[in-house]
Amino acid sequence: MTNMIWKRNEVESPCVQICVVHPTEKICTGCYRTMDEISRWSKMDSTERAAIMEELPSRKPRLAKRRGGRAARLDRS
Repeated sequence: MTNMIWKRNEVESPCVQICVVHPTEKICTGCYRTMDEISRWSKMDSTERAAIMEELPSRKPRLAKRRGGRAARLDRS
């Protein structure tokens, strides 16, 4: 018996388990995918997934850092 591990030959999900959708950009602040991309991910072929993966880094600048929130309250000390 061999000790081979079965591996799937497909593009992995970019999910980092920080699932919060930006209110204006409508993309996940963790992985930068749209809700449509997230919901269709398991049905996409590897070519479509790879194309999305390549585009994700360019989406990060669209998520302007929010002012306020917990960090701002802590900074007022």
